[in-house]
Amino acid sequence: MTTAHDFAATTIDGAERQLADYRGKVLLVVNTATQCGFTPQLTGLEELFSQYADRGLVVLGFPCDQFGGQNPGSDEETATFCQKNYGVSFPMFAQVEVNGDDAHPLYAWLKQERGGLGPSRIKWNFTKFLIDPEGNVVKRYGSTTKPEKIAADIEALLPA
Repeated sequence: MTTAHDFAATTIDGAERQLADYRGKVLLVVNTATQCGFTPQLTGLEELFSQYADRGLVVLGFPCDQFGGQNPGSDEETATFCQKNYGVSFPMFAQVEVNGDDAHPLYAWLKQERGGLGPSRIKWNFTKFLIDPEGNVVKRYGSTTKPEKIAADIEALLPA
């Protein structure tokens, strides 16, 4: 059975990262953008990460430019923007596609596990997937779901 731990992705600074490195952690995987109406959610995502990191939460940000060209910069520009404007300290990855033939394999799998707009589509930036410590997708949240609304679901997966 495939889990999130079977995938790898390139970090925003160009290193290959095995998601198996996060085995035993609760993951919140989010496709981000720097010029989106939902970009201020980076603050809430950072707050979740800060609040729960010591209990095992890791937020993983995957910049995506597929929705209205709302992440036009380079990976370096994206990293600088997120850190400078929102204090992002959670792991960020290189820009990916989340829909279509060139979708990152992780996103192809996430959509298969939790369909949303049909199994092959993510509607917009800041779609969120909650993954349990074993690497299974527990829940999918749309762009309009604010990070703080996910806190109870995260707490339910974390050790006391």
